[in-house]
Amino acid sequence: MSSEKHTIARREFLKHTGLSGLAFILGITAVDTAEAAITRINASSLPLTGLPGIGNAPPANANITPYIIIEPTGKITLINPKPEMGQGTYQSVPSLIAEELEVSLDQVTIITSSGQKDIPGQSAGGSSSVRGQYANLRKVGATAREMLRSAAATQWGVPVEECYAEDAQIIHRPSGKKLGYGDLASAAANLPVPANPVLKDPKDFKILGKSVARPDVPLKVNGKAVYGIDMEVPGMVYASVERCPVFGSKLVSYDDTATLKVKGVIKTVKAERVLGKNRYEGVAVIAENYWAALKGRRALKVQWDHQGFDSFNTKDYEQHLRDLAANDGLTVKDTGDFNKAMTDADATHKLEALYETPVVAHATMEPMNCLAHWQEGDKVDIWTSCQGADIVKRELATTLGIPADNITPHISFLGGGFGRRLAADYAGEAAGISKAIGKPVKVIWTREDDIQLGPFRPMTFSAMKGAVSADGKALAFQHKVISPSISATKSDKYDKTKPDRSMTEGIADQKYEIPNMHTAYVFADIHIPMQPWRSVTSSTLAFAHECFIDEMAVAAGKDPLLFRLDMLTQDSDTKKVLNKLREVSNWDKPLPKGWGRGVAQYEFFAGLCGQVVEVSTRTDGSIKIEKVHCVIDLGTVVNPDMVRLNTEGAIIMGIIAATKDAITFEKGQSIQTNFHNNRMLRINEVPQVEVHVLADGGPKIKGVGEPGLPPIAPALCNAVFNATGKRIRKLPFNLAKV
Repeated sequence: MSSEKHTIARREFLKHTGLSGLAFILGITAVDTAEAAITRINASSLPLTGLPGIGNAPPANANITPYIIIEPTGKITLINPKPEMGQGTYQSVPSLIAEELEVSLDQVTIITSSGQKDIPGQSAGGSSSVRGQYANLRKVGATAREMLRSAAATQWGVPVEECYAEDAQIIHRPSGKKLGYGDLASAAANLPVPANPVLKDPKDFKILGKSVARPDVPLKVNGKAVYGIDMEVPGMVYASVERCPVFGSKLVSYDDTATLKVKGVIKTVKAERVLGKNRYEGVAVIAENYWAALKGRRALKVQWDHQGFDSFNTKDYEQHLRDLAANDGLTVKDTGDFNKAMTDADATHKLEALYETPVVAHATMEPMNCLAHWQEGDKVDIWTSCQGADIVKRELATTLGIPADNITPHISFLGGGFGRRLAADYAGEAAGISKAIGKPVKVIWTREDDIQLGPFRPMTFSAMKGAVSADGKALAFQHKVISPSISATKSDKYDKTKPDRSMTEGIADQKYEIPNMHTAYVFADIHIPMQPWRSVTSSTLAFAHECFIDEMAVAAGKDPLLFRLDMLTQDSDTKKVLNKLREVSNWDKPLPKGWGRGVAQYEFFAGLCGQVVEVSTRTDGSIKIEKVHCVIDLGTVVNPDMVRLNTEGAIIMGIIAATKDAITFEKGQSIQTNFHNNRMLRINEVPQVEVHVLADGGPKIKGVGEPGLPPIAPALCNAVFNATGKRIRKLPFNLAKV
């Protein structure tokens, strides 16, 4: 990444901005550099009075990337590059700047970035928001603080060492004199930018590492928070789009006679949804209000050509994956000699099993939606809930065939993302409709649209093999993944000759010291669109991996947790997590009769988490999840409360995927349509969850949003086995009848 320092001629800049007020704007030119650019801007022109949760950062000038705006009035605005979708970035990411700037979050206005070229990494995904910005945004805050200190020292004629920052002021320690940041903004803008500002010692943190209140929570409680589905602009109309639930179908014709008779309906137009290589046709009903658009849509008579895709069904596809399991696949990683180890005389106990996980929907609480306005000169404004302004610009530039600079995203709060909103297909569709009708249009998906039309988490099967010696040592282990590829469902350029690392996530990276290991991938084609789902394929692979480790422990005649620790002779974070789990779960203490306890851990790109689940059996044959003990390893923490909330949410989502409804297909379309047959976990079903955070303050920062999900299914299923003796190898399963 570039560390080039960008400059701008002050005279030219003042000429173009027509300066009537001064603001201090600071940013970094790349995510791995502390160099920054300072300039002046017409503060009165900044659109900083937007609704909570949405706003436009000031326009980029001469490749500066503004994160901090200090106006002469003393108003401080922080630009948050990460969308808030419930994971807490509205607090955590600005906190990185605020900590070093010596301001509290109740002293600042937070707005979301809008796709500026020079703000890197404006998407939220992969549990990367804090770990990807931690050092860089702290440098931004520290740089601004040091420049404000220098400005004050110059004004007072004192050594800068005598000045310190506190509570949005610079204070002269000997005299007690104070100057607010607003009073120093103009002078600070004229000073050189320190290349390596000194960062605060963590022991002096006031925000980071503390359970600080989230500023978005009051907005969400009192109804002031603005989501994409709330957006309105003058002159806009509404649209509801009829799309075929059978993927791959072509629109033959439609009759809108009855539709146009619905009061409030204006017209109908063809629509197109683009998701990677896939183009899906539809019919948009345009109306004065959403109810009229939806009612008019229901009156449409549409003829589709399914092109044979209406024969696709889950039962046959599952058997296809089972058949593919016989293939060797492409090797991901080999350690030792797996085949030889399986035939050695020492391999007293040999095991083999097939684990199956289903297609699931993202089912965000806020369905997909977008308000788009296509204007003269092919300029497009997009108001939506998306996991990144840069995603909107990048995807729509390709979809619409216009320059990315012509697209202005306005990102609001998101009612859930979970990877679904890493795609902007719904935004491109809305923009195309706006162009067709010449008006701003708000497109809202129904819940049925959202669940039936994908994209989905792919079905994933795992063929497992292993061998254990007579003295209970793990000798050999195989994890072979059989699944479609998310990438292949999106791109024609997918290379089938190479193992798909995104579909074998983590299976070759666990710390278990097994001398002979083989990991492989078998590609399975599918025409259904797929998309990363929270924790991506670790959400499926951990189930097979950790359940099979338990099967090996049983074959070895050993306690499952101790069996794991026996394979961890070297110090590692995994060993640390398992030892902590043993302690906090009272693992060595016997459970009541009819109870079972299961353990699992998983380490992948986002981080590391381990869990112990306790279950009890009922006289009616049902299972109750009593408690989840969780240990998440982070290194450094911004807000412990948000760590716990994210982890609890991941656990609940993992239980839903393991015990509720899969997405199943018949006649080419999803049977599941809404929350009556794509059920969520009810509050009375949620077990007690105890989250322990390991944060030693080390240099490695790990993710928070996703690591809590992968271990829950295997820990739960291992607990069920220990309570009932029944091994679960296919998800979802029914807790009411195991």
